[in-house]
Amino acid sequence: MHELAFPLLVGLVILALAFDFLNGLHDAANSIATVVATRLLRPVQAVVFAAFFNFAAYFLSLAFPALHKVAETIGAGLIDKDLVTPAVVFGALVGAMVWNVVTWLKGIPSSSSHALVGGIVGAGVAHAGFEGIQWSGLNKTVIAIFLSPMLGMFLAMLVMLASSWALHRATAKFAESSFRTLHLFSSAAYSLSHGLNDAQKTMGIIAVLLYSTGYLSGEFHVPHWVAFACYIAIALGTLSGGWKIIETMGGRITKLSHHQGFAASTGGSIMVFTASLLGIPVSTTHTITGSIIGAGVARRTSAVRWGVAGNVIAAWFITIPASAAVAAVFYALTRLF
Repeated sequence: MHELAFPLLVGLVILALAFDFLNGLHDAANSIATVVATRLLRPVQAVVFAAFFNFAAYFLSLAFPALHKVAETIGAGLIDKDLVTPAVVFGALVGAMVWNVVTWLKGIPSSSSHALVGGIVGAGVAHAGFEGIQWSGLNKTVIAIFLSPMLGMFLAMLVMLASSWALHRATAKFAESSFRTLHLFSSAAYSLSHGLNDAQKTMGIIAVLLYSTGYLSGEFHVPHWVAFACYIAIALGTLSGGWKIIETMGGRITKLSHHQGFAASTGGSIMVFTASLLGIPVSTTHTITGSIIGAGVARRTSAVRWGVAGNVIAAWFITIPASAAVAAVFYALTRLF
């Protein structure tokens, strides 16, 4: 157990909630890019819509506690929880936040989730070396970097094909009206899955901080107040928007119809809900990007702007090492004081 004055503990919890807020701000595009791009909702309406369902995930987690395994992976499944110190938590959070701010300013839809994973690993290795890494948890997270966009793309293509077949005899007017309604519901489902998976990452960080400093009694778990605070923080962040990234996600990768928006949101939500059930801190950014590409490819390959998609993919590969390096630097700075 590592001793930490209560005011410093409060400061680190606030920093973690600030990351959660920034996560919502940075990842607002994940939930609402398709409804903004198709003009189903105006940007302000879409942001409020997404924020509402991000917070509604809190009630879903109460009804289905099995969906809260991601917090355990982040808190105890990447770095041995008994080796985590307040300095490790500080380095991890700052490393992730710096990378989030840089990509947000550049309008790059990188992964807040993997920025945090990189931060935890970078600060943890700087503190305890590679023997502190929980390889099973890290491996499944890294594998998800590659699988989540591909599965999202595949699922979106399947939804496009299945829904096209189901309504192939319908009139154009009926089909358009149906897909508008379905798109709204699927976007709500994706916002719900986004809030569920992403808010848990901050829960895991706060829980391991409390555990390592002796403020969490008994077995490792996420206190109720931590969960509630994290869902509030991510919803407020989403409410603040993230317009540059929304532009990239919603319009620059491919032009979307309501049919394609429905397919992308449905494929993405299936993927993220499944990941939450398995305890995998999947990137909601990666998933929806792959789903949008899949919906575009289902129409025709040339509908996708592959140059923009390539820039997005390049950001995926450097997120974990970049945030890990920044986290290691800030951990080292704490050793100087």
